[in-house]
Order: sequence, then structure tokens, then C-alpha cells
Amino acid sequence: MSIQKIHLAIAPIGWTNDDLPELGGEIPFEQCVSEMALAGFTGSEVGNKYPRDTNVLKKALDLRGLQICNAWFSTFLTTQSYEEVEKAFIEHCSFLKAMGAQVVGVAEQGNSIQGRQDLAVFDAKPVNSEQEWKLLTEGLNKLGQKAKEMGMALTYHHHMGTGVQTSEEIDRLMRETDPALVGLLYDTGHLVFSGEDPIDILKRHYSRIRHVHLKDVRRPLREKAIKEKWSFLKGVKEGVFTIPGDGMIDFKPILTYLKGHGYQGWWVVEAEQDPAKANPLEYALKARAYIRETAGI
Repeated sequence: MSIQKIHLAIAPIGWTNDDLPELGGEIPFEQCVSEMALAGFTGSEVGNKYPRDTNVLKKALDLRGLQICNAWFSTFLTTQSYEEVEKAFIEHCSFLKAMGAQVVGVAEQGNSIQGRQDLAVFDAKPVNSEQEWKLLTEGLNKLGQKAKEMGMALTYHHHMGTGVQTSEEIDRLMRETDPALVGLLYDTGHLVFSGEDPIDILKRHYSRIRHVHLKDVRRPLREKAIKEKWSFLKGVKEGVFTIPGDGMIDFKPILTYLKGHGYQGWWVVEAEQDPAKANPLEYALKARAYIRETAGI
């Protein structure tokens, strides 16, 4: 397969954090996207400092040879009316479509604790009831149909501190949603932080993967997060996550499998760290070099 089928992006979360605005609060949008391009990436996801005017954003990105590939969308299918969620989802997809993106990454936030700094991410993780599973899977199928009608592909982001985090939960979500309407956003960092086997999930659900987030996990800090009962965001601040090649994950078999099975789409380096501790440009350059060395891209 031609390696041109795989495109490399980096998320702005290494520069400025949407959930913790104090991380990188002083870094302007222009610096963020300039350094992404300087590090050799051609795509970006959307951060809270990005202009929402598509003409303004397009111009800034075009100047730097960057393309928007996805933007996070929070669903509240378990706690809000479907109609409310759908309205916001259509607006979000319209923005992404105007920016040239083809996938939309969604994560159910109805009972999520990922933003709660007072709760231990492992101990307080929500577990969906049967009714919540029904609301979630039926709602995702309907949103997936809306996305499809707009020429987009809905892709579900399993995430720490949510009701779809573990291998069993990912399996159930995939089993109870329509493969034609709901894809999987495969995130190495969230799988390994949770204690799952990333290769197992990759092989079992490869046919559903529409988007890939590449991030690594620092083993000593993961162990500390469990022992000291850290919240998800404390883990981020302390540096649980890092760029591929800087932690405990062996990326060689993961990237080799994706390439060898004809994956087409984006690989997004998404390593949320405190930019005061991990210089964003330095880490972006390291990540780009690592992918080149490990995957030949």
C-alpha cells in the first residue's frame, strides 16, 4: 500500500488544554499551528483557541499547509434529550465539513468523571446501566446516520473516566451499534492507561477503526495514579501521557499492523502534557522523528 494513504496530524492539546485552560493558557493559536507545521505535520484537530470563523481558520491553516482532520464532540445521550444532542451534533459536523474533515470523534459525557478533579479516575469510573447502554447505542446509530447524510463518519472515542473505557465496554459498544454508522477512534494512550491490551483491541475491531490517536503512557506515573488515587486531570498535569516512543507502549507492532492492513486516514499524535514541563515544539519534533523511524512515514 502507498504510505500516502496515511496522513499525520498532531492535536493542539500539547500546547493548550481544553479541560485545563491554565495549561498553556499563554500560548497563542498562531504559535501552536506554526509549530505543528514546523515539526512536519500536515493535520490538526481543533482546540479552544482556534477561530470558529471557517474563513479565518482556513486562511491560517492554509498558510502553514495544515488541514483539520477531526474535532472532539461531547454527546450527552444518557442525560439529555436526543433532540438536543442531535442539534448540537449537526452544527458541529457542519463546521467540520466546511473545514474539509471527514470524521467526527464523539465521546459520551453524560456520566463522565474525566473533568472531575475531586474523583479518582479508576475508583469512580461510571458504569452504564442497561437503560444507559440502550440510550447510548441507539443514539449513536441515529447520530451516525446524520453524519453519513452529511458525508461524515462518526467515530467513537473510548476514554478514561467514562462508561466506554475498558475492553469489555468497547466490545459491547461495537457489538450494539451499526458498523455502517458507528466507527471506532482507536486511542493507544487511553487503552494502556486503563490497563487494556492495545494490540488485542486493534486486531478485534480493526474493521471499525476510522481515526487513530497515538499517545504513550509513562509507566511509573500510571502506577502512581492508581496508588495515589489521582483524578484523570491530575494524571494529565503530572505527565501520565507523553508522545509515542517516550513511554511504556511498543508502537512498532501497532503501526506495522495499521500499515499492513491498509489503514487509510489520519494518525494523530495526541499527547496532553503541561507545556511548561514538556516544550510542545520539542515534543512534536520528537514524535514526528519517532513515527518516521518506526513506521517509515
